[in-house]
Amino acid sequence: SLGDRFAEAFAEHLHERIRKEFWGYQADEQLSNEELIKEKYVGIRPAPGYPACPEHSEKASLFDWLDTTDKIGTQLTSSFAMWPPSSVSGFYYANPQSEYFNVGKIALDQLEDYAKRKNWTLDEAKRWLAPNLDDSVS
Repeated sequence: SLGDRFAEAFAEHLHERIRKEFWGYQADEQLSNEELIKEKYVGIRPAPGYPACPEHSEKASLFDWLDTTDKIGTQLTSSFAMWPPSSVSGFYYANPQSEYFNVGKIALDQLEDYAKRKNWTLDEAKRWLAPNLDDSVS
């Protein structure tokens, strides 16, 4: 539990450094703790598995790009859970118009298109997106 809190705190700290220092698009940002909690900062940091990115397999691309297993020892399970459990991953978007959102229910035509783009069978896409499938998708 403590490791999870440290990982999330570091992700928040890194996001602040990205805004102010590394990318510098909000160099003069001065937000209160309450404003940070309400996500009043510019940009977002969604992560695979959260409502804006419900499908976890994109973590494999992140892990490959960053070579995380060799560099820091993090690994992915066959279900794309991260090990050690107190690991976090995500994407940073700096656009001032970016907002957190929820992916709604996915219809069959969307599922078919996604499966095609991922080079998956329809059954594989159904497996990974099951919680988000429209009731009409069987």
